[in-house]
Amino acid sequence: MSGIYDIEAMKIDGSTVSMAEWQGKVLLVVNTASKCGFTPQYEGLEKLQKDFGARGFAVLGFPSNQFGSQEPGDEAEIASFCKLTYDVDFPMFAKVDVNGDNAHPLFRALKKAAPGLLGSEGIKWNFTKFLIDRAGNVVDRYAPTTKPADIAADIEKLL
Repeated sequence: MSGIYDIEAMKIDGSTVSMAEWQGKVLLVVNTASKCGFTPQYEGLEKLQKDFGARGFAVLGFPSNQFGSQEPGDEAEIASFCKLTYDVDFPMFAKVDVNGDNAHPLFRALKKAAPGLLGSEGIKWNFTKFLIDRAGNVVDRYAPTTKPADIAADIEKLL
């Protein structure tokens, strides 16, 4: 699945970046939202970033407004909320669609590599998480209810 490194994404500041910037790192890609019952997971995601970042790990946050319109703000509002409320330092990206015809190419690739329950590819809600190894392979897909702390052991195995 090293093809993820050929994909570009827009960071929350409007600059475009290649996923190749994170080649060789263990990644946790998460679709996020600021007004969701799972929003407090930002705190746990930031803890994972602080605990493992120096060892070649990164959380990548992709806001999406596709579930209950729970990410209504623009990029500046999202960035401000994440920094002021949860002191998020991990990379955040511009708002994306994760499902449907306009789904971001990264999420198309991730869903294909790691289908959900009963083989369904669609993401069901905010804070679905994809763990990617250093070679760009999707190792696991976690439900929104999976707390970031519960993924720490899986991250540790890949570092």
